[in-house]
Amino acid sequence: MALDDDHHAGEGNTLVLGGGGVAGIAWMTGLIFGLSERGLDPHRFNRIIGTSAGAVVAVMIAASLTLEEHYQRQVLTALQVREVEPPPDAVSRLLQVFGEFVGDVDSPVERARRLAAMAPVGGEAERLDVIANRLPSRDWPVRPITLVAVDADSGEPRLFDRNSGVDLIDAVAASCAVPGIWPPVKIDGRRYIDGGVRSSDNADLAEGAAHVLIISPVGLDGPATFGRDLSDQRRKLEENDTKVRIICPSESSRLAMGSNPLATGTRTAAAEAGRSQALQLRDCSVLQFDALH
Repeated sequence: MALDDDHHAGEGNTLVLGGGGVAGIAWMTGLIFGLSERGLDPHRFNRIIGTSAGAVVAVMIAASLTLEEHYQRQVLTALQVREVEPPPDAVSRLLQVFGEFVGDVDSPVERARRLAAMAPVGGEAERLDVIANRLPSRDWPVRPITLVAVDADSGEPRLFDRNSGVDLIDAVAASCAVPGIWPPVKIDGRRYIDGGVRSSDNADLAEGAAHVLIISPVGLDGPATFGRDLSDQRRKLEENDTKVRIICPSESSRLAMGSNPLATGTRTAAAEAGRSQALQLRDCSVLQFDALH
């Protein structure tokens, strides 16, 4: 695993944000805004780990805009950024091809290489432009965030942070480079693909933290198509005395997010559902993270 200078065994609280496409970005944004309205300040986390959609939301949280402003950028059509939407059946075709082309391969290296070889929908320049428009700033935030991608040639995870010497847009695009949908991202002569190839959430990277809050658009019951199961990651964290809490989409949130996480038309409904879910959350222990150090 390639670890950059700012990555270390965490202390205090870590927020883990998982993958889930544009619908996942919207849902997490609404959820986090709703949690903040109930008293949970996401800026109090010592570290944020973001994978794919979670990488985008991690940058949002750490940036200068308010959580309400980020929320409005999801729910108001006039403020929504332009997205390149793949064909409606792109995700289902990806899963089918994965089963035929990659599903029986045990080697992480060979899996990553095969996934990177799958033909993308769009070009790299266009994709980088989309990522840049999603972000509130093109500069790395001061707050500690870690963005997860996978090296397409070694199969190893790469953790990008402000000390990596890597452009923020490149790092986010690499973490979001869903194989077969978006092209791999070239950084320093190497190709990187979506961090979800390793795990939709990569919660195990929070090892060493005292408390971990995982916000997972895929959830505990989602298919571990590419990587490690979230239930296993939670168990391993808890075996090392880490206190873990997980928030997954409620039934109404799942309906709002729809069956295609890359469908841009889901953003308003998904963000509103996320906020509503947070405001109706009965497990108030989640809100106690703001008091933990």
